[in-house]
Amino acid sequence: MRKIWLLFAQSTTIALGALFVVLLFRPDLLRWPAAPGSLTIKEAAPPAAPAAAGASASFAPAAQKVIPSVVNVFTQQKVRRAPHPALDDPIFRYFFGDRLDAPPREVSNLGSGVIVTANGYILTNHHVIEAADEIQVALADGQTVPARVVGADPDTDLAVLKIDADRLPAITFAQPDSLKVGDWVLAVGNPFGVGQTVTAGIVSALGRSHLGINTFENFIQTDAAINPGNSGGALVDASGNLVGINSAIYSRSGGSQGIGFAIPVSIARQVMEQIIQTGSVTRGWVGVEVQDLTPELAESFNLKQSEGALIAGVLKGGPADAGGVRPGDILLAVNGRKVANSAALLNLIADLKPGTDARLTVARKQQTIDLVVRVGRRPLQRTQPQEP
Repeated sequence: MRKIWLLFAQSTTIALGALFVVLLFRPDLLRWPAAPGSLTIKEAAPPAAPAAAGASASFAPAAQKVIPSVVNVFTQQKVRRAPHPALDDPIFRYFFGDRLDAPPREVSNLGSGVIVTANGYILTNHHVIEAADEIQVALADGQTVPARVVGADPDTDLAVLKIDADRLPAITFAQPDSLKVGDWVLAVGNPFGVGQTVTAGIVSALGRSHLGINTFENFIQTDAAINPGNSGGALVDASGNLVGINSAIYSRSGGSQGIGFAIPVSIARQVMEQIIQTGSVTRGWVGVEVQDLTPELAESFNLKQSEGALIAGVLKGGPADAGGVRPGDILLAVNGRKVANSAALLNLIADLKPGTDARLTVARKQQTIDLVVRVGRRPLQRTQPQEP
């Protein structure tokens, strides 16, 4: 009996030791399998330090940094009214002369602008100052000064003004392509003429195009409140650096509905520098009409993928016509750079220097052909962007 008890005690000690080892090195071996239908949640490890919440942080430092750099732009335009119909009667005009000629009326417009250099260059929207006879700029300190138009680019809806002033608080430009969807942004401007206003939101989307607002579209979409009068104002990041120029809204009521569009700082800076240096913007042009290559069109042309742009028309006597481009060709690449769609093609052609040769790769009758085209200068085209 004593030997049996000793054997039992030794066996128990060995079993407890083995259990201890298993618990120490492989505790998962002792877990019961999950019951059928049970939910297993994979939880992330808790952060080492609590992350700062952007919504609870104050934007006051960024607002204080950018507000002095944003100005109000006031324009006056004299619009002549239609003449009185009776003036078409020569007998009536004989007795009354030109006394019934309608005098011109003055139309006022307001917008915003951004000081980009300390010596008085201001960036704004083209539609803010278009056809204006007089332009006044109100600085953040309350001073109002006259401004003149240095140059404008209707294709991107941008314009540069100049005022006679020095030591102005120029805005700081953000690095190109530094913005991401979900980043906090502030919109600064003069909505409805109520005065300098700051609104906050996030970047809703990047690279918005095919909106019918401008010829060249690559908009930042934001839900920061943008209203009439904000046009030409600054869209800045949480550090107060310029990331875009507020340009348009999508609205059924005329007010903000959470969908606003801004021109990226990369485009704004490129256009601004060209206007300041030369007074205008020069872009390449080859004289073609293009449309997106849909999957249905790609299938009809026996193409494996729908990348590229369909040449729907070629201007007779234009650069593309002289280079051998034909309607129905599929434009695949420009100087080796692939064409994703018609909007991408427009930008690729615009980046070409007029007077140089460009190599266009096209698909024609199941063959790939390289054509050399002498690039021309893009003619000025006016667009009607949606207010604000």
